[in-house]
Amino acid sequence: MSIEYQERAIDRHFATFICHQVTGEVSDLFRLVVSLASSAIGKGSSCLNLADIEGESVMVDKREFFLPRFELLRELVMSSSVVGLPVGPLRPLVLDGSGRLYLYRYWHYEQELARIVLQKAGAASANIDEALLLDGLARLFPGSGDSKPDRQKEAAVVALHRQFCVISGAPGTGKTSTVVRVLALLLEQDGGRRQRIAMAAPTGKAAARLKKSINDIKNSLDCSGEVKAAIPDDVVTIHRVLGTLHGSSRFRHSARNPLPFDTVIIDEASMVALPMMSTLVTALRPDARLVLLGDRDQLASVESGSVLGDLCRAGAENPTSPLNGSLVMLEKNYRFQSGSGIAEISRAVNGGMLREALELLKGSAAGITWQTLPSREELPGTLVKKVVEGYRGYLEAVSPLEALEQFDRFRILCALRDGPYGVGGLNHTVEKMLAREGLISPKGNFYCGRPLMITVNNHAMRLFNGDTGILFPDPENGGELRAFFPAADGGVRSLAPERLPQHETAYAITIHKSQGSEFGRVLMILPPIDSELLTRELLYTGITRAKESVEIWANEDIFCSAVRKKTKRSSGINF
Repeated sequence: MSIEYQERAIDRHFATFICHQVTGEVSDLFRLVVSLASSAIGKGSSCLNLADIEGESVMVDKREFFLPRFELLRELVMSSSVVGLPVGPLRPLVLDGSGRLYLYRYWHYEQELARIVLQKAGAASANIDEALLLDGLARLFPGSGDSKPDRQKEAAVVALHRQFCVISGAPGTGKTSTVVRVLALLLEQDGGRRQRIAMAAPTGKAAARLKKSINDIKNSLDCSGEVKAAIPDDVVTIHRVLGTLHGSSRFRHSARNPLPFDTVIIDEASMVALPMMSTLVTALRPDARLVLLGDRDQLASVESGSVLGDLCRAGAENPTSPLNGSLVMLEKNYRFQSGSGIAEISRAVNGGMLREALELLKGSAAGITWQTLPSREELPGTLVKKVVEGYRGYLEAVSPLEALEQFDRFRILCALRDGPYGVGGLNHTVEKMLAREGLISPKGNFYCGRPLMITVNNHAMRLFNGDTGILFPDPENGGELRAFFPAADGGVRSLAPERLPQHETAYAITIHKSQGSEFGRVLMILPPIDSELLTRELLYTGITRAKESVEIWANEDIFCSAVRKKTKRSSGINF
């Protein structure tokens, strides 16, 4: 089979650099393999599995290369002076015993992550008073009265007894509720008030959501007022926990300068890339507890690796791994009632059950609507009613806080960034629709009602990639137009539009960018042409952003192809 390989500039330059380090003659085939290894990182893998490319025909700039079988590929790679083995002298590239070719840095990330996680998974937390724990479990997890195991209680027990715990489950299964109770149980232990606890998330938006959830939940707990008051509610980004150094890609905390915390809790762990997760665990103290929360079935991180998925697979599939006792899967859904269309279709899509997913879509299950994708010419006319209904509420709001709350009632989610069915095209289309209805007056970049999403981290302004705000008149400053964002205390904060870091219009956002968010209603639009980005994980993530209803506009063949397709990321991490 012939593969059309679109070589990125960074892959080309990396391959050229590596080949310049080689002693002796370098073949064009070896250069291509190095370029493919760099490309694999860009596509989310941590390595290039030579078994995946053996026997392929690869077209690069109209030149065809025939890749030999696995044994010859491995021999070609190993014969180079820039390729080393896992044990031996350090080289820029590493080839492991299974034929996976790594850039050294990514091999090191995997090795360090696996070493520390396995060490912690096999270690018990010290000084747990079992009598106090049993009493706390009875109060904080009173049970539902049925005979099914209480997975939330089980997760709490694991989190207290082990130095490493993964709590995974779909939206609505109570991950946050569980971890708040874990915090209460920790604080009730002897000396628990002296616990130094850090809570973090990959993005500022996810951190703000966790902070709000903790504040909403903790006052309802059956524990003392002192414990409630001691439950920390300061949630920050992982970058901030590690201590970003200005002008550097390094962090203040590392193995040489460990984090000062006894317990570290990370929410939305599926979004954390391999380099960041490895950096985090190497900065933990040897006796520190690490708890990861997330949905293993969501999209993996935008960058390389699928750490949460790898952890969950290892824990579920390998009975002899220490991870087997550190993983708890939450299954009971408290957000959706039994038979909910959103719950049922997300389960079908996630399981690759195509027939069932189509029946739910076409049968108009509760909360689910499907429509064949309109043509490019028909799209504006078909979309206008949905847009006006979905966004009128926030545009007619009387305060910035009301506008932000109303804006989260509806969102358009896209699979791609470009084209008429992507974020760029749809935001332009929506803007014109709302202007024709007289709901906005888009004169220039800064206009009243413009929703925006931050696309870079700016620690000085406490704005992070994925944070969403709205341009709105400031009622306390003579109606001056300001950019308002949700504040950690449940209110709003603002700054002048001219001071905003890099951002984009956000009537429509990609499904990737929607991770960590919840919306009342979701309209998910898939493109008319298949893409490697269209996978069941993408559909599952988009569907589960909705709390009340989800509408899918897609051609049936494209939807079916996505359900059949699983995200594939090469990894050699051995848990």
